[in-house]
Amino acid sequence: MCGIAGAINHHLDISRLTKDLWHRGPDEQATFRENNLIFHHHRLAIVDIAGGKQPMEYEHLVIIFNGEIYNHQDLRDKYQLQCKTQSDTETILHMYARFGENCLNELAGMFAFAIYDRKNNEVFLARDRAGKKPLFYYHNYKIFLFASELNALRHQLDVEIDDDNISQYLASAYFFKSNTPYKNVYQLPAGSYAKVNVHTTEVKVEQWWSIHDAYAKKSNDDFNTALQKTDDYLHAAVKRRVKSSDLEVGSFLSGGIDSGLVTAIAKEYNPGLKTFTVSFDGEYDEAPLARLVADKYQTQHYEIKIGFDNLLDDVEKILYNYGIPFFDSSAIPSYYVSKEARKYLTVILNGDGGDELFGGYRRYVPFASYDFFKTPGLIRGVAGAVHSLMPVSHNKRNKYNYIYRLLDFTKKKGIHSYYSACLDVFEGYDNNLVHAERVLSEIEKDFERINNSNLTGLQKILNLDFDHILTGNLLIKMDIATMSNSLEGRSPFLGKEILDYIPSLPDDYKVKGGTTKYILRKLAEKYLPQELIHQPKRGFEIPLKKWVNNELKDMIGGYILSPNAFSRNFVKQGFVDQLWDKKIPMGEEKRAKILWTIFALDVWYHKCYLGKGKPAL
Repeated sequence: MCGIAGAINHHLDISRLTKDLWHRGPDEQATFRENNLIFHHHRLAIVDIAGGKQPMEYEHLVIIFNGEIYNHQDLRDKYQLQCKTQSDTETILHMYARFGENCLNELAGMFAFAIYDRKNNEVFLARDRAGKKPLFYYHNYKIFLFASELNALRHQLDVEIDDDNISQYLASAYFFKSNTPYKNVYQLPAGSYAKVNVHTTEVKVEQWWSIHDAYAKKSNDDFNTALQKTDDYLHAAVKRRVKSSDLEVGSFLSGGIDSGLVTAIAKEYNPGLKTFTVSFDGEYDEAPLARLVADKYQTQHYEIKIGFDNLLDDVEKILYNYGIPFFDSSAIPSYYVSKEARKYLTVILNGDGGDELFGGYRRYVPFASYDFFKTPGLIRGVAGAVHSLMPVSHNKRNKYNYIYRLLDFTKKKGIHSYYSACLDVFEGYDNNLVHAERVLSEIEKDFERINNSNLTGLQKILNLDFDHILTGNLLIKMDIATMSNSLEGRSPFLGKEILDYIPSLPDDYKVKGGTTKYILRKLAEKYLPQELIHQPKRGFEIPLKKWVNNELKDMIGGYILSPNAFSRNFVKQGFVDQLWDKKIPMGEEKRAKILWTIFALDVWYHKCYLGKGKPAL
């Protein structure tokens, strides 16, 4: 795992870049220069520590690479590649030299890399299927820059804020695909590559993989066959991620079946497996459930007690690390558990992707029976009338809240029905945002593309969640939480074979009756304690209401209540003030999420945009 950066027709401040990317690669730093091009690499040495130095050259190619290719030895055998090192970086070079961009289809792993191709006078940038590894670029006139993190780009040149993209962030709670908070700065979308002409800096972006194509396939496997294949593919994915490391590999353990299955299988390949979980007082504590798995498999278990005593000192720095306004408050415990795990090892497994592929959220249950994105107007009207008579829900875990939310997204249409069903931050109050409808038009088109396809209702929301929630939020959260602590996170559920196979399975293999993740729960019967198998989805959650109303109240108020707050340009002033004073009838969870989302925007503006380099933790 590493940090990469490069430029065409622009001088890079290497000392500044080193400061910004040090946490992604503290082991080695190196720079390549040729004519008007420069590559810079920060290395976190995990595979072929002695021979994997970068930038690496082969024939007419030069590469800098962030990630891991888990099947690189298999590719060497399959294509009889004559490599000089044991590094997966060299495997990519040989594969690209032989197959060009088509080599991406063969790579099983997580990656963001840049290859300078002297023959074609171009830089080839590529990103993995799910977008586990980030890659940002700036393009304006004859200047082109790229980097693993947005803060690194921000400190290399002056950039302007993109007001439309900020509005889109508030309306959606994440940045859509290529969007960033800056003008002329983009994310290379997940499953995409770009070719950049070294002479003209012309950029051409193409998508090489999409989860939508995987959903278009239909498996005819019976349930028992599918169950065995799921077991086999998950074993292969975990084994690759444990064995493809010269350093020890541990596992996050959240108390759910995803991380539990990963841990159970990882123990087969690492007898001394270390596991880590977050423990904190209150209703969200899953440590006892995680401990059941740790005890069953006799792992070296570490329970990280988080009292958030240092929260006031840490929260701004944690949010700064993201380089974008980042709404997901579970970034806080994710940071702390990563920080603790790094004291013991450098590589960690997690359960990311399990819910979005196998159907793990409660909102999937109704979609397994009915396509709510195609609800007729009459039913929407009835749902709206009933919903308007119901008192506001204040407890997101009870059955009343489930029905309240169900009616809420039933009464809506288009992208608003999707937002109401999933993140549900400003949804229903977006009339208090500036230009909300206008900036959602691009996302609406993407939604309609999927909605008008031949997918079932369940497949549609799974497809949307993979593209929007997983790629736009969850993978970013875990990448920054781990890498800001120089810890590499690996996600077996995002293995190549799993991504190709699981979307093709029938809906009732994923959601059966009221049971989510049905096939995984059946698999869990083989590996996990009975008490875990039918637990509801929770994950790393935090007492956000308590923070907003108590521990962080003064800090949040200081940011968002200021007459000169940056967020006042995008959220109507009266709405923020009334929300703060609890004068708007709204559930406490939703109120806390909105306030936190605004707070994250103002922290980003002051610490990332104006501050230009407040040191991270």
